[in-house]
Amino acid sequence: MPLTSTSNGEGLAYRPDIFCYPVQIVNVCFIGDPERKEDGWVLVDAGMPRSAARIIKAAEERFETAPEAIILTHGHFDHVGAIMELIEHWNVPVYAHKLELPYLTGEADYPPGDPTVNGGLVSEMSPFFPHDGIDLDDRVKPLPKDGSVPGLPGWKYIHTPGHTPGHISLFRGKDGTLIAGDAFVTVKQESLYKVMTQEQEINGPPKYFTTDWIQAEQSVKKLAALQPYLAITGHGEPMFGESLKANLKLLSDKFQEIAVPEHGRFVDGIVH
Repeated sequence: MPLTSTSNGEGLAYRPDIFCYPVQIVNVCFIGDPERKEDGWVLVDAGMPRSAARIIKAAEERFETAPEAIILTHGHFDHVGAIMELIEHWNVPVYAHKLELPYLTGEADYPPGDPTVNGGLVSEMSPFFPHDGIDLDDRVKPLPKDGSVPGLPGWKYIHTPGHTPGHISLFRGKDGTLIAGDAFVTVKQESLYKVMTQEQEINGPPKYFTTDWIQAEQSVKKLAALQPYLAITGHGEPMFGESLKANLKLLSDKFQEIAVPEHGRFVDGIVH
């Protein structure tokens, strides 16, 4: 896809063991301290189609080994675009929520993008985005029922549905680090200009692909209650400190006004 933000390929460590790497319009995360090689590392999400070489190169510059696992926040095309190539290169297990597995094992497809949500050119282009499920067969496994994350001691996953049925976010309580996926984002993802420039503003999940707005609101409130200090979202620049606290509270309190589109295939039944 020709969509590319100004931050494409400019990875940055926001903590010694948290490296955010933008791939065109989406972020992937490397979790692991390169100074503590014995602890290993984990990749969160798999970027855009045809991005495997860039992800592998960035990983090899930071680590000497393959990841312990790949964790998927969900299965949309911009979060699993390079997964097949990465699995073949690293031969590592992939984990996702059990409710997301049908879209990752060839059993189900996502609905096509909804251009009627308005908001910008990306929304209008969304029906042309890939929405078919992929088939990872037995290479993808369900995350443990106890909320733990394979390869990431001290982290827990949180079921944050709405954008997709099995969407998850990852949280580390000791320092308030949140990897939110697309439960909320820090850019107006529907606007091509703002996607390209990465102008920061807090928003709900990308409107054109979100199927359950009631669950999406509940998920944002769940994450806001954690009071994270640092949030890395699937789209947009990371947000932290008082800015994150204030903006996430605003989104939680005024979700209907900020996040939910006035029109759309999946908006029926929502009271504005």
